Amino acid sequence: MHDPGTDPLSPLAHRIIQEGNYDQLVAVSAPASVPALEDVSAGQLLIVPIRSELHARAMLAGLWLWRDGLEQSHTISQGIDDPTGSFWHAIMHRREGDFSNSKYWYDRCADHPVLATLSARASDIINPLPADKSLLKLNLNGWSSNHFVDWVQRLNTQADEVMFAAAVELQRLEWRTLFDYCIRQAAGR
Repeated sequence: MHDPGTDPLSPLAHRIIQEGNYDQLVAVSAPASVPALEDVSAGQLLIVPIRSELHARAMLAGLWLWRDGLEQSHTISQGIDDPTGSFWHAIMHRREGDFSNSKYWYDRCADHPVLATLSARASDIINPLPADKSLLKLNLNGWSSNHFVDWVQRLNTQADEVMFAAAVELQRLEWRTLFDYCIRQAAGR
């Protein structure tokens, strides 16, 4: 829940998130433009002083992804040479349908601290689903980003409404968990 007393996100950042829906596993087409993001700088995303410019830029890469601006997100994440930049880069390639390239970038962030949180939270989405071996691989020994890429690739060609909805929910969880991490790092919290 949004608490304006403790939330370091700016109203602009909240509006950008509220106006997106992130409901496609593979972005079918890039938006012609995203006016809410066109001239936004990383410095406009927080209402507190930025403690990590790198993570504030990573937030911007994440917001472009949220709004399906893959090219813009790619440009930003490619310029962030650390595991967080690699994580956004991996998500971007998965969302564009370049699955093998996505796995390459996920391998570069295999020890990212977000993965433990993601694993714990993903169980709440995965456990109620019908038994399926591919689901077990997603979170058997912690979150497996590469298995998630495989699952998304399969669902992209074999639409199954229940599993597709779960994959979208997991994708949103992944985005939110990484974005929240970037907020904490950027704000120094």
